[in-house]
Amino acid sequence: MSLPAILSDRLRLPVVGSPLFIISNPDLVIAQCKAGVVGSFPALNARPAEELDKWLARITSELAEYDRQHPEAPSAPFAVNQIIHRSNDRLDHDMEVCAKYKVPIVITSLGARTEINDAVHAWGGIVLHDIIDDKFARKAIDKGADGLIAVAAGAGGHAGGQSPLALIQEIRQWFDGPLLLSGAIASGKSILAALAMGADLAYIGSAFIATKEANAVEGYKKMITESGAQDIVYTNLFTGVHGNYLKPSIVAAGMDPDALPTSDPSKMNFSSERQKPKAWKEIWGCGQGIGVLDEVLPAGELIARLGREFDDANAELQAKLQGRAVNPTARRAA
Repeated sequence: MSLPAILSDRLRLPVVGSPLFIISNPDLVIAQCKAGVVGSFPALNARPAEELDKWLARITSELAEYDRQHPEAPSAPFAVNQIIHRSNDRLDHDMEVCAKYKVPIVITSLGARTEINDAVHAWGGIVLHDIIDDKFARKAIDKGADGLIAVAAGAGGHAGGQSPLALIQEIRQWFDGPLLLSGAIASGKSILAALAMGADLAYIGSAFIATKEANAVEGYKKMITESGAQDIVYTNLFTGVHGNYLKPSIVAAGMDPDALPTSDPSKMNFSSERQKPKAWKEIWGCGQGIGVLDEVLPAGELIARLGREFDDANAELQAKLQGRAVNPTARRAA
């Protein structure tokens, strides 16, 4: 199955920037879209709720003006992330605002609901739903999602524990629609690897935290450029859901990252436990792929670098394949 036009025709790199809680803002989304990748943000980042209308008005108007000035290379589409869990008391309001602006892509999390997908389809948008295993993937498609975001081991923030190889190949046994892969993708080579595994697009988050436009404190950005995979801790302590966090931020909060207790997964807050630092604001989410990030760049420059790396990696791969060509009959006989 080919990708819908919205995910292929206007992308200069097969990448979707993931919605980063607190961090994604109009500045980052606009920069991502102008550089040719899908930019996204969580609706809940716009606070109070009335700000969402202002954010979408700015994003749509600035991208439309950019497109008028650059008809030869128009901007990529943008996406809004909606938390579908019943605890989100803003969902109805935020969906109404998204309908007003006919948001082209809606990313849904923490629950799949047919009526939400139907609403997006009614205004001409598509829905991508994030999942951590094959069971949830099947439920999302059954409820009407157009595509899937496979959140594999190594992804920043709330993440699954399955290998991307295992997760992608299980889904591809039955689903030939749009499939994105998330988990430790921060270079052009890893984007190409995602495609080689069977994904259509790479879903990148942590790399965009360390950009000029991101709404993250400078200490957070600097910590990312100074850390590697060994500095990531996978725990459910801070939100009740397993996720990946920067070890130095846990140390800075006065906790031992090697001796963290296990939280009750049914709890989404910790009011009944001893006082803990707040996830996202004090304990900083991050994925395992950050070892290739060594400086804070404007988002456009980061995307340009990813594009060069992707092209180089593709050329290198093609050369390797040509140099190792084997007669198929001989390979089967062997």
